[in-house]
This record gives sequence, structure tokens and C-alpha cells, in this order.
Amino acid sequence: MFSIDESNRVDLAHYSAEAEDHRYQETLDQITGEDAQEFLKVGIETHSSLRSGSFIQKDASIVHCSRSTDGVEISGIAQALEKDPGLEKYLWSLLDPEKDQFTQSAKKAPLQGFFIQSKPGIKTEKPLQTCLHMAKDGFAQNVHNLIIAEEGSEIHIIAGCSTSEHLESGIHIGLSEFFVKKGATLKYTMIHDWGKNVCVRPRTAVHVEEGGVFISNYISLKPVGSLESNPVTYLEKDATARFNSILVAGKGSYMDVGSVVELKAPGARAEIISRAIAAGGTIISRGHLKSLVPGVKGHLECKGLILKDGLLHAIPELSGHTPGVELSHEAAVGKIDKREIEYLMARGLDEDEAVSTIVRGFLNVDIEGLPAELVARMDKAVQETEQDMM
Repeated sequence: MFSIDESNRVDLAHYSAEAEDHRYQETLDQITGEDAQEFLKVGIETHSSLRSGSFIQKDASIVHCSRSTDGVEISGIAQALEKDPGLEKYLWSLLDPEKDQFTQSAKKAPLQGFFIQSKPGIKTEKPLQTCLHMAKDGFAQNVHNLIIAEEGSEIHIIAGCSTSEHLESGIHIGLSEFFVKKGATLKYTMIHDWGKNVCVRPRTAVHVEEGGVFISNYISLKPVGSLESNPVTYLEKDATARFNSILVAGKGSYMDVGSVVELKAPGARAEIISRAIAAGGTIISRGHLKSLVPGVKGHLECKGLILKDGLLHAIPELSGHTPGVELSHEAAVGKIDKREIEYLMARGLDEDEAVSTIVRGFLNVDIEGLPAELVARMDKAVQETEQDMM
């Protein structure tokens, strides 16, 4: 079985956690220039009217934090713990600090990252947004994020991660622990633009209580040095989890991305949908559904296209431990069907237009609840990515 750390080892000694302080901006519209452009690429708006709250961290500095909706808390994680020491019980309750060198590094680093909490019964009309941005070359960004969706609440978070254009190398170690309480809904949409030589090591765990819903959307269309992500989600009675991922690996990119879902109680439901395109790079697309009790359902679907030399390795896994479970998977890796190209050409498209149409359709995974302006921006990003791949 492939492992990114066997094929592309990371030496943390090559990176520095020291960075200059960046100026705090009282309002979003004070963020201008290169930063604003980089943030927009990953869905981060600089108009406060479009978001219920915002948290932006540049290197190790919080450069903006605000909210416009009552019943929602958003702040730096360190500031949240100072205000409410009781939150300490959540940190490291789902993640093991000794799991690997990356969790160990984050455990030793100063506490940084964001905290978001929706109060019981609160339903936000507009998404909240978070941005973790790296500007210093060779920087090691260690963050530990905590989200708590209290009972009966509904929130949507757009999480953008990006790097400045001049950045040559860096590493992002992002630890995240999410708690979806009884009957709550958490939608978490990640749009990432990391850079050709950046290493990314998220470590994420999610606990969904009875009747809760967790929806994860992960979009990475631009080159990244190496990415390893395999979040684990634990589902209790009648809880639901849905994972959608859209991945494009250009030349030099290495992505090892998956999801693990443990269906722990009757009525739990899970779906993992992946669309991956290898356009000169490597994608290892994983998915693992584990049924621990009867009366659960899960489906895993992994489809990949190879447009240029590269590797696309699909690893779907199903683990059933008792009778009375319903788990299924389908996986397909291949090239564009020549008959589809000929069909579109017969209707007036030239070959390049036909291939472009097929690629855009392949990447079109329905992601519910995205704001209209973000849908338009994502459509444009897909078109730009498709042009780069061709």
C-alpha cells in the first residue's frame, strides 16, 4: 500500500516556525492588494455582508476576526481557551498527539488556529469563513482548529487555504477536531490553493452525535507539492456523513487523500464521492467505510481520469463486522472515452472543445448550499484548471 511518507519524506528541520507579525485589520474591506486576490481564489470574501463571520490568519498572525450573527462564536483558539477554559476538554479528545511527527510538532508549537461554536438551535443564513494563509517562505504553519455545532444548530463554514505567489516552500500542519451535537448540521467546504512546493499535512477527526449531519466538501484544483489527508469520522445513532472531493494533480503534485467513516450505531449513514484527475501528477484516492453494528448503510464512489502521464491509484475499502449492514462501492480509473469526444464533435465542437466539455462535466460534483458568487468563481476555476491540464 502506498504511503506518502515512504515516497516523499518530510524533514521538519527544513522549516521555521518564526515569522514576522502582520498588521491586524479591523474590517474585511481593509484587506487589499495581493492578499485580497489570493483570498478570493479560495472563496474568502472581503465584503462582510456576504458572511456571518470571518477568521483570517496570515503565517502566525490573526489579521482579522469578526462576526455579524448572534449565537455564533468565532475567534482564535488560544483566545477562546482564555475566555472559556472548559473548552480544553475537547482538544486532543479525538486526535492522538503521538500519532506521527506532525501531530507531535503541532502539540509542541504555540496554540494557533480558529475556534467556531454555534449555539443550540441557531441556524445561520450565510456561511462563516476561515482562511489560513502562508506568506513567509520556508514557514511551518501549525494550527489546531476546533468547531462545535451545538444541539439543533446549522452552520456552513467555507475554509480557504492559500499561499502567496512568491512563496517557494513551506509546510502546513492543520489539526482539526469537529463536534456535531445531537440533531445539528455542519457543512464544511474546503477550497485550497497551496503552491507547487508546499507540503500539507492535515489531521482531522469528527464526532457526530445522534441525528447529526456532517457534510465535507474538499476542492483542490491547483498544484501542490505533497498532500496527505485522511480524516476520520465517527457516526452515532441515525447520524449522517457525506464527503465530496474534487482533486486535480498537475505535474509534480502528489496527493494522498481519503476519508474513513466508522458507523458505530444503528441508522448511521455515510457516502464518500471522489472525482480525481491525474494530469502529470500522482493521486492516491482512498475511502474506507467501517460498519460496527447492524442497521447501517454506506456507499463509496471513486472515479478518476488520467489525462497525461502520472498515477491514479484508487483504494476503496469496506469493513463489515456484523450481519445486517449495507455497504457498497464503485471505482473506475481510465481515460476519456473516444466515443464521447466523437459524439460532441458530431454536434459542432472541435476536439479540444469536446475534451474540455467532458472534463468540466466530470468535475461537476453537486455541492449543495454554496453561495451563488462562490459557485460562479468555482466554475471559472474549473475552466482555468481544465485549460492548464490540456
